[in-house]
Amino acid sequence: MGYSPQDVADRLEIQSLLTRYAWAVDTQDWDLFRTVFCADAHLDYTANPGGIQGSLDEVVPWLKQSLSAFPVSQHLLSNFDIELDGDTATARTQMTNPMGARLRDGGLHWFFIGGSYHDELTRLNGEWKISKRIEKTSWFQGTLPPELVFE
Repeated sequence: MGYSPQDVADRLEIQSLLTRYAWAVDTQDWDLFRTVFCADAHLDYTANPGGIQGSLDEVVPWLKQSLSAFPVSQHLLSNFDIELDGDTATARTQMTNPMGARLRDGGLHWFFIGGSYHDELTRLNGEWKISKRIEKTSWFQGTLPPELVFE
């Protein structure tokens, strides 16, 4: 299958967008996080324990609160499967995520998650954005600590 120069550029821009998402979550930069999504995006994190789905304005406060218990996370992305259709696209991306939960004694409790993101994307004003995201969990190694310590 041959790709046009525009196809290659679109694929690289989408892969960069997905990578920016990982950096935003891992650094807990919620302003950067919002730049990845359309203003009316729908996000579904119900695969997570206690996860929610909804708009950016509903999901960002939940993520901010939930991830405050995890000073260490690293979303490693791979196997980008991107399908282009003009100014829309879909992407399936594999994710491996080691996480360190804060303990009362100052230590970290480690566990690992594997899964995938299933995204619908739209090009708006020449820039790709995620319009819909569903996170799916494939495996979980370790356990959540008995008690999460939030900031």
